[in-house]
Amino acid sequence: MKEVTKIVSDIKNGNTKPIYFLMGDEPYYIDRIAEYIEENVLSEADKGFNQMVLYGRDVSIDEIVSNAKRFPMMAEKQVIIVKEAQDLSRTIDQLTSYVENPQETTVLVFCYKYKKLDKRKKLYKAIDKAGVLFESKRLYENQVPEWIQKVLAGKKYKIEPKASIMLTEYLGTDLAKINNELQKLLIILPQGATISPKDIEENIGISKDFNNFELRKAIGERNVLRANQIITHFSLNPKNHPLQVTISLLNTFFTQLLLVHGLSDKSKQSISKTLGVNMFFVPEYLTAIRNYPMRKVSQVISFLRDADVKSKGVDANVSNEDLLKELIFKIIH
Repeated sequence: MKEVTKIVSDIKNGNTKPIYFLMGDEPYYIDRIAEYIEENVLSEADKGFNQMVLYGRDVSIDEIVSNAKRFPMMAEKQVIIVKEAQDLSRTIDQLTSYVENPQETTVLVFCYKYKKLDKRKKLYKAIDKAGVLFESKRLYENQVPEWIQKVLAGKKYKIEPKASIMLTEYLGTDLAKINNELQKLLIILPQGATISPKDIEENIGISKDFNNFELRKAIGERNVLRANQIITHFSLNPKNHPLQVTISLLNTFFTQLLLVHGLSDKSKQSISKTLGVNMFFVPEYLTAIRNYPMRKVSQVISFLRDADVKSKGVDANVSNEDLLKELIFKIIH
């Protein structure tokens, strides 16, 4: 986010570059930077003749370069944004000669999603010298709750740790989807509010009581009744609770427990730092390692791998509901 902030700040201060090559696996920041350039580099009066949006599937590099070499009409700059530029990946190296001598009055933006330029190529080095190379990396799941907190803090909101985990569990690492849901909440809640699990449940439709986060907690506590209540709810709403997602999250949890068992320093601070989790959740790990010795944790991971294979239809003739019930029984007992 610091790199994004710097790019936006430079543009805001009038320090634009002749080329912006936005690439990588996370489309969210690529879209945000391109949108900022589209909305802010030119005035509304100048946009009509001097701003152009092209699509990679519809144009060639030669056509892009031809447009980029034009002078702006009655304005200091022209802006050309090439969306879905990854469709030009086979010919993208043809851009090198232009980048080595770019038109200074043109701001040329490439949205090159889900791909990256080869750092060894001349094009990469030329863009790095003349313009801005930005790689948008997909966040790991354990990084998303912190991202949510930072985004909300920038808008003067807060969020409870459990609420951010609920969003992450439900929406995964798709930042665009998460941002869309956050925008709904910001419309409803007053600035300065702290978003709670109840807010998530009432406005987004994610149950605060019956989700994988609560299942993980019940299993860590070896709370058989609570765990069975949750998996019964899952069986009634299978589309919202895919078995493979549940297995994956439980596998992550028990793999983390192995790490905690191996720590010489089992203080809350040490566990939080090692696992990259909020301090709010550390007591759950401390409870779980008391309930699951290292040998049992290793056994549970084996159960989870076996269940994962069966959930994909390998050597199994059992429903997902029964498979989950069997899995939870094996883990807790």
